[in-house]
Amino acid sequence: MSPLALALAAATAGLVATRGRTRLALSRAKHGSLTGHVRLGQRIARQIAFYDYDDARFFAADDAPAEIAAQRRAGFDRLSALYAGRFAKTVAATKELREGLSDLQFTGRYRVPFQFSALVRDRLATGAFYESSAGVTVTDLDGNVFYDLAGSYGVNLFGHDFYKSCIAEGSARVAALGPVLGTYHPLITANVARLKAISGMDEVSFHMSGTEAVMQAVRLARYHTRRRRVVRFAGAYHGWWGDVQPGIGNPVPQDNTLTLAELSDATLHVLATRKDIACVLVNPLQALHPNKGAPSDGTLIDSSRAARLDRAAYRDWLVRLRDVCTKAGVVLIFDEVFMGFRLAKGGMAEAFGVQPDMVTYGKTLGGGLPVGVLCGRADLMTRYRADRPADICFARGTFNAHPYVMGAMDVFLDCLDSPQVQAMYDGVDARWDARIAQFNAAMAAADLPVRAAGMQTVWTVTYTVPSRYNWMLQYYLRAEGLALSWVGTGRLIFSLDYNDAAFADVVARFVAAARAMQADGWWWSAPGTTDKTLRRTVLKETLAKRFGRGWAGR
Repeated sequence: MSPLALALAAATAGLVATRGRTRLALSRAKHGSLTGHVRLGQRIARQIAFYDYDDARFFAADDAPAEIAAQRRAGFDRLSALYAGRFAKTVAATKELREGLSDLQFTGRYRVPFQFSALVRDRLATGAFYESSAGVTVTDLDGNVFYDLAGSYGVNLFGHDFYKSCIAEGSARVAALGPVLGTYHPLITANVARLKAISGMDEVSFHMSGTEAVMQAVRLARYHTRRRRVVRFAGAYHGWWGDVQPGIGNPVPQDNTLTLAELSDATLHVLATRKDIACVLVNPLQALHPNKGAPSDGTLIDSSRAARLDRAAYRDWLVRLRDVCTKAGVVLIFDEVFMGFRLAKGGMAEAFGVQPDMVTYGKTLGGGLPVGVLCGRADLMTRYRADRPADICFARGTFNAHPYVMGAMDVFLDCLDSPQVQAMYDGVDARWDARIAQFNAAMAAADLPVRAAGMQTVWTVTYTVPSRYNWMLQYYLRAEGLALSWVGTGRLIFSLDYNDAAFADVVARFVAAARAMQADGWWWSAPGTTDKTLRRTVLKETLAKRFGRGWAGR
């Protein structure tokens, strides 16, 4: 072989080896679940065939004996009768609306594991209507008053009355102009100045939703770095668009998105060495359950759900992440759409002491109206290249900076520095840590298998005994006057205006609901039952249905 051929062969071998090492490093850094392996996750999801339990199996999916199944059936019947009588008007209106509203069809179908969903929808129909709110409560069409633990998906930080006032006063401030679009109401100037101060950033852009704000952050990061890949973590939510929700739930594969592991040296290595990563997205909610997806009762097939906030560990991770991103030229984006202003006035940056390159806001910042906001460094926010007039990063929206949104935002930002709001922030960490401890102590004292972990006012309920039926708790809670979102006990969202008396009442109602559920036999388990054995049972059922091996369900 000639010297040239030998040199080419050596170069080729070296290139192959380098690529192999790069791929191996990426594989090690990817999140270990199917969320980290997009194509595989989508293939598996498409192979899971629907099946549901017949009447007998519904009450004995864990192979409970006949007397326990009968106990559960009796409890289910009592709860069903209570729902039919107490929530009749609200449920009837919901059923009528569901026929024409695809959103409601989706959430109704995925409130509980799909094997149970048909009977639950029929017998424990949940209403989607409220006609009024006051303080920390909401009232349905039947006049039932509930403590609000749903939090309007995070909008409701300071209380329903607070946002009613923001919208009313904000509308009055811009009424003379009205919905004139394409130009700006003068209030926008003060809003921009205050957002720059709060975020520590140079520039601001307004959008119609949090999803759009994140979209623009990613677009700008790609534009300025000239790189294509986006990094997200675990099951962190950054909106419903494809590039930040790859895999299951998104019909289009996203090859440009990497879902990597948090708190991982392998991830930091990938960020430090690859040259195609434009940005890293961080949702502060992940500090509550690093490397786990967003919790939902629709996925509760056992009791393995876990959550725990380790502030120091997550702060250390963010410091290391910030350092690596800076050195590698990767844009670090904090997605504060959900948690912004909840942890602190300065959000995640203030709470953890780490400054991003960009930050997105939404939810509560609009004073109760829809909004998305992106704040960033001047060099990242520019949408054109001064020396290349045709090289632009276009972004506009008809309702961006809508006068009424600017008005409500102006009131919100005015109130943010008020003594009323400052009193809610004072001692907020210690207050809500104590409330979590109070909740868990009450559950332990009542010998109930329910616990909670939280990040201030955002909680996840966990369970201490293996069970197929933890998802039932949401229905007992509703019967006790506690309103949850469609993800059930996976995400409780309190507003900061909960006083000690209201919170104590919530805890008492939680205990009453859990006691009723326990008395009805839902937390029975056979000796030796583990979460692993429960998952294995579901896997066997799923495979039997997929391959037609005579699964006895319908």
